[in-house]
Amino acid sequence: MAIYDQCKTCRRLGEKLFIKGERCLSQKCALTRRAYAPGPQKKRKGGAPSDYKKSLNEKQALKKWYGLSEKQFKRYVEETLAKMGKVENVADELIKKLETRLDNTIFRLGFATTRTHARQMVSHSFFLVNGKPVNIPSYQVKKGDVITIKETKKKKPVFNSLSESLKRKEVPVWLNLNKEKLEGKPVGEPSLAEVNPPAEISLIFEFYSR
Repeated sequence: MAIYDQCKTCRRLGEKLFIKGERCLSQKCALTRRAYAPGPQKKRKGGAPSDYKKSLNEKQALKKWYGLSEKQFKRYVEETLAKMGKVENVADELIKKLETRLDNTIFRLGFATTRTHARQMVSHSFFLVNGKPVNIPSYQVKKGDVITIKETKKKKPVFNSLSESLKRKEVPVWLNLNKEKLEGKPVGEPSLAEVNPPAEISLIFEFYSR
């Protein structure tokens, strides 16, 4: 997805999804400069959005936040809903599935500036999990897995300033980052409260349960 299209997503939803990483914190952020939906600015009718519109927006926000296709995201939601009554909290369960994707974990560790960037590097076999190359972005990492950068990839320009940027990096409590060895490891499970996603999960479940 082009930068312009990604920025239009945030403008359309009226919320920063930080799809472009640090760019979203700068004055270059499209939502900062143009805090209105893209397209012709027609006079809009007043009134609150419908329940369908609200649930659609929540779904779109979380899907775009993780950079997933509709097919991928729907599968995660349906798999989670199938566990209704079998797990303590289905909202937590969905976030765990999404957060423990390898591409998201790479992003959370600070090895990539955005989830899109992380997905590209995983697809090009930049990383090892427990010493073995994994090139599947959706690979689910587990507690105790050791994630490292492949030795032959460490000299790539993309990692030139990694050591410096990691000095300022704070990772989620469910992850451990060895900044000297450039090694990450899940030490717990992500929680809904810590992740604080830009969407109301219950409305997303409602959307797919219609």
